[in-house]
Amino acid sequence: MGTLFAAAELWVLFSGDGDPTLAIVLATLGATLAMIGPGAWSIDAHLFGRKHFEIPGR
Repeated sequence: MGTLFAAAELWVLFSGDGDPTLAIVLATLGATLAMIGPGAWSIDAHLFGRKHFEIPGR
C-alpha cells in the first residue's frame, strides 16, 4: 500500500504544474510506510507470530 501511494505521489510530482512540496512529502511518507510495514497488524504477525529482537547488554 505504501509503495502504491509513493508511486502515485511521484506521478503527481512529475506530471503536475503546481507546488511540488506536498507531493515530495507524501511520496516520502509512502516510501517510509512501505519500508516500516504494519508491524503487529501484518499478515505475517498473525500467521507466524510477532518477532521480538533483544539487545544484548540491556
